[in-house]
Amino acid sequence: MKSIITTILVAIVSLSFGQPNADEILDRVDKNMSSENRIFESSMTIHGKRKSRTMTSVSYSVGDKKSFSEYLTPAREQGTKMLKLENQLWIYSPSTDRTIQISGHMLRQSVMGSDLSYEDMMDDRKLTDMYNAAVVGNEEIDSRQTWILELTAKVDDVSYASRKVWIDSERYVPLKEELFAKSGQLLKRSTLSDVVQIEGRWFPRIIVYKDMLKQGDGTEFKITSIKFNQDIEEYLFTKAALKQ
Repeated sequence: MKSIITTILVAIVSLSFGQPNADEILDRVDKNMSSENRIFESSMTIHGKRKSRTMTSVSYSVGDKKSFSEYLTPAREQGTKMLKLENQLWIYSPSTDRTIQISGHMLRQSVMGSDLSYEDMMDDRKLTDMYNAAVVGNEEIDSRQTWILELTAKVDDVSYASRKVWIDSERYVPLKEELFAKSGQLLKRSTLSDVVQIEGRWFPRIIVYKDMLKQGDGTEFKITSIKFNQDIEEYLFTKAALKQ
């Protein structure tokens, strides 16, 4: 009975404030967060149990099928490159001059000891392509009004069976997200901030990821520069580019 009452109350609030439905909200989020292609520079700070370390990189992506990343600092990681084509991932290590393919269970491993897995970095599909959505409430986060959406997977090849997402009701960007396993166990939590308008879209420049199953204070991913809809050389998305 309690869940029925909650559903009715949410529906009444939605009608009162002219709230769009869940699919419309998610579609507007995708329009902000997705793009035909983009180039961005970023830093990733891993806050470990005893100390923190920071890496910088530059990444190029076309849609959700192709991406190429190169680590710039620190010196021991410089020149490490990653190439994603469809659902395949290769990593080149300059220290060994070897290219290895990451596949199967290895995709669930941590990237550079961070709270992100290779699966997290690879899956850049639109949320509307992967999940069904329902609005389940409202909440204020850092003085911003949000809609709370529950997402349930509608395809099999997703890393997380369900998600709970807090969407800024004015700018249509996620401000918080929780990722769950099929069992309902909370696997990861992220907070998104420093939302700015770039080329007509709202975009968060700082994301803090926390793997709930490991120690440490999470991983801060900060975008220092981003450009959408750029001309990107097709050569970058080849295995030959990994050793260049």
